[in-house]
Amino acid sequence: MEISINFKLYQEEDAKISVADLSIQRGFGIFDFLKTIDNKPIFIEDYFNRFYNSAKEMNMDVCFNREQLRNGIHELIRSNNIPNSGIKMILTGGFSENGYKMAKPNLILVQTPLLVSNTLPTKGLSLVSYNHQRQIPHVKTIDYLQAIRLQNFVKENDADDLLYHNNNLVRECPRANFFIVTENEIITPKNQILSGITRNKILNLNIPNYSFLIRDFTLEEVYNAKEAFVSSTTKNAYPIIKVDGKQIGNGKNEVVRQINDALLALVSADQI
Repeated sequence: MEISINFKLYQEEDAKISVADLSIQRGFGIFDFLKTIDNKPIFIEDYFNRFYNSAKEMNMDVCFNREQLRNGIHELIRSNNIPNSGIKMILTGGFSENGYKMAKPNLILVQTPLLVSNTLPTKGLSLVSYNHQRQIPHVKTIDYLQAIRLQNFVKENDADDLLYHNNNLVRECPRANFFIVTENEIITPKNQILSGITRNKILNLNIPNYSFLIRDFTLEEVYNAKEAFVSSTTKNAYPIIKVDGKQIGNGKNEVVRQINDALLALVSADQI
């Protein structure tokens, strides 16, 4: 498998950057992640929009344009020939003279195989809540310190992942946006979150008898929800069965199924 560094391809074992890079020295960098189906990047312009916006918000000097980035991604796809995959675009802080000052960023493109499913999973996820507000939440940085640090906490609570809240106001999961379903509304948090590409696609769907609402809500509202689900590039719309050990709804996830089907239709249309 090959990896692209500054648009040059290397075998995985030979793909290296200097320890002077700010991503290593200070954990400074951004990334984004898109998927390919049958070697076709899905919603690529949406991911480019967020990637370039993240770089702008972090005051990083991007030395390549969209066409160069697109060509680099397609070159990697041709070289690796992994039809269904995830592609991570990482922009580092660059090789810093003093381990603190920003330099010319390095671009790393990594492709990995991805299992693509066209059906709703039979078993949903279990989440455990944790009081934490991500730093610069509207930017997709490489900072996943809290999520990785708390992996034992997740296991100890017999859960699959974290659900962040800020003093009882629900935010997001480390790698996914979060939704609840009430009798006639589908609600997702408004403040202090990363606005996911899949989240935005869902918010523009037409689900009969339901309206979408963007507002903050509490953990108590989650516990009493009719359904709950997360959304992400890899999971699409994925049902949540438990939060903090409390079962969510009746487990049928009928609304989540409609959302997932509609979302998959959008993905299929983007492949044409």
